[in-house]
Amino acid sequence: MLRKWDAYAVYLGMEGGASLWFAMIFAANLIYQVNTVGLGPLQLVLVGTVLEGTVLLCEVPTGIVADVFSRRLSVIVGYLIMGLGFVLEGLVPRFEAVLLAQVIWGFGYTFTSGATQAWLADEIGESRAGQAFLRSTQVGQLASVAGLVLGAALGSMQINLPILLGGLGISLIGVWLVAVMPETGFKPKPREARSTFQQMAATLRDGLAMVRRRPALSTVLVIGAVYGTFSEGYDRLWTAHFLQNFTLPDWGHAQPIAWTTAIRVATLLLSTLLIEAVRRRIDTDNHRAVARVLFVIYALLGAAVVGIGLAGNLFAVIALLIGAALVRQLSEPLYMAWVNQRLDPAVRATVLSMSGQANALGQVAGGPVVGMIGDVWGVRAALTVTGLLLTPVLGLIRFTSERHES
Repeated sequence: MLRKWDAYAVYLGMEGGASLWFAMIFAANLIYQVNTVGLGPLQLVLVGTVLEGTVLLCEVPTGIVADVFSRRLSVIVGYLIMGLGFVLEGLVPRFEAVLLAQVIWGFGYTFTSGATQAWLADEIGESRAGQAFLRSTQVGQLASVAGLVLGAALGSMQINLPILLGGLGISLIGVWLVAVMPETGFKPKPREARSTFQQMAATLRDGLAMVRRRPALSTVLVIGAVYGTFSEGYDRLWTAHFLQNFTLPDWGHAQPIAWTTAIRVATLLLSTLLIEAVRRRIDTDNHRAVARVLFVIYALLGAAVVGIGLAGNLFAVIALLIGAALVRQLSEPLYMAWVNQRLDPAVRATVLSMSGQANALGQVAGGPVVGMIGDVWGVRAALTVTGLLLTPVLGLIRFTSERHES
């Protein structure tokens, strides 16, 4: 019998490993799609829309599976499937293959989304889990630096290599979790209750009832949907904007992947220090305290993205890209801790999956519109509009902070 590890250590190892391989993939992924596959602005956004549409359709069903059967099994299956999608994308440089790859890895992701955080909270408790989310972000950032550097080195030789090897690495995380991942805090449903869809429907109804009982949680999910619209346009278009609208200096015959990697590495190193400062000062169990910090973060993020769309100087846009990524890195663990506050353990994975589904709904609904703006008026106009999309989030945060529970 293989001995299971401590849950906290497994979570950090899982997040660190995933960050390493995903960073290696994403160092090359958009450059591969723009320069090798030859995708335009609308196609780039449609790739993301297919991914998020898959997440939207599968997020809650897979979250319910994690609540009814096993969080551990759900996470393991998710990592095994995710890696296969990236392997397909790296092997076949065609638009259709890229779309199919998004379906595969998006489906796998939904098995881990919500289930991972719910598993951790079950194993170590809610209060410690809130701190673990921030700590894992730091670990992930350091692992991402290594992954980005490795991805840049491999991508300079052959642009699809980081995608292929990163996909294999992600699947290997699932194999590793089979050996080391414990599950002692989760109580699965009785066997006689597992075979009926009524049990899954009851779990979903309980999750919806919790959302209705907590008005603040409802507002948080709406914020997730609006933020999803923003993130789809920004994530898919900033690389194309940087490569197509600016002339990159030929310092040491540096490839474009070296420039985008340098931006990401600088962001990760700086954000590690920033998150540590916030982790020590913010009570992640306090609704209003987290809301106040998120208000400032989203205001800065929206302004930075508008600046990216309007900037005409290379070094100004690099500074704005780093600034936007910096505050965004900080927002994600705080938002997750915000959603996770005072959830019933019986429906935790389901509610967290609803959060992911709200984000995906925003991306599916708003992404193609941003892509069409990019095709008709250019990537600059699309990015400027994307930054302005965060404005409603500020009002929603102020509303939930002033009107709802602390």
